[in-house]
Amino acid sequence: MRALLELSRVGKDYAKVESNRGRLRLVWDLLGGRGASDVFRAIDNVDFTMARGASLGIIGENGAGKSTLLKIIAGVVKPTRGTVRVNGRVGALLELGSGFHPEYTGRANIDLAAALLGLTSGELSTKRDEIIAFADIGDHIDMPIKYYSSGMVVRLGFAVATTLDPDVLITDEVLAVGDESFQKKCVAWMENYLADGGTLLLCSHSTYQIQRLCRDALWLKDGCVERYGRADDVVQAYLAYHEEKSARAKRPVAERRAQAAGIYAIQTLDLAPGDRIAHGEELTVSGDVFSPDGRVPVVNIGIVRADGTPVYGVSTDMDRVEPRPVDATRYRYSLTFPQLALLPGKYAVRAHALDPEGARLFDHVERELIVTGAGREFGLVRLPHRWG
Repeated sequence: MRALLELSRVGKDYAKVESNRGRLRLVWDLLGGRGASDVFRAIDNVDFTMARGASLGIIGENGAGKSTLLKIIAGVVKPTRGTVRVNGRVGALLELGSGFHPEYTGRANIDLAAALLGLTSGELSTKRDEIIAFADIGDHIDMPIKYYSSGMVVRLGFAVATTLDPDVLITDEVLAVGDESFQKKCVAWMENYLADGGTLLLCSHSTYQIQRLCRDALWLKDGCVERYGRADDVVQAYLAYHEEKSARAKRPVAERRAQAAGIYAIQTLDLAPGDRIAHGEELTVSGDVFSPDGRVPVVNIGIVRADGTPVYGVSTDMDRVEPRPVDATRYRYSLTFPQLALLPGKYAVRAHALDPEGARLFDHVERELIVTGAGREFGLVRLPHRWG
């Protein structure tokens, strides 16, 4: 059975032009038939195949090359190298408003899109009402697109792309725009589309939607395929990568690197009596902070719940105190909570280094804190109280 979509060693380069001299060099290279000598490699060596009825999710950080890849598959952009074979009609919803003329009404843009897709007037007449009904934008259908909100543009774009029976549907973050009811409507349509044998290529930052709608996933990292396979496995690897990245970001910055970068940096963060404490006990948060210029930095201490909900935060300048000097570039901070009011649960204690003016935050180090106890109250803290 012939594949619906085949990509082999696909790559895309964009010329770097940062000055007038660079523009002249680019023209000279192109006239000489050599191609651009200084390029940004948006994607490189991408391979995958999709059969009819398949569903593939594209994930990756901003700038990883996801949108470039989708544009190549949709035929909007030509690859610099490699081959792309699409054996069927493609319905693509890429950048917001792409394919629409801002001066035309929504109704006129439906006709324009249908003509570009090769539909006859007879085919369009049977589809037009269905498209308008799915978009559900009321009287705005007879207003120019330039007056539409971003959500309305996506509604119309999705209605056009999906109602014209594509063999493969390509969507780029369509579910990130629009209200909740329309997002549910789109997801329901995609599920029915897949159940009827449709082929879906979905780009999204929502790993939940990728796992719900796609059997397979492809993770792009710096323009290259980092992982390709079952959606659950790829998403798990992708989330683990971000957890490791976040953990690295929360580690103290080495003094040598802080000095080279000229930043104020938390060097140590200690919890006493430890990272496990009973409710109501005394907690002391202390450590050292580096100052690249010898000036006294501001230290901010914050406590958040495990899900990121802020609980409490205070800084040295709020209480008009200063960290104690240890040497020419190192200061010591210490903050004590005599009776920790946090209810039992899992928290994180964060220390932030700021400049002496308290205007710029340079660093963030975090320690986990477990509060034990048998409390049954609701909320985050236990407040002193009495019943009358």
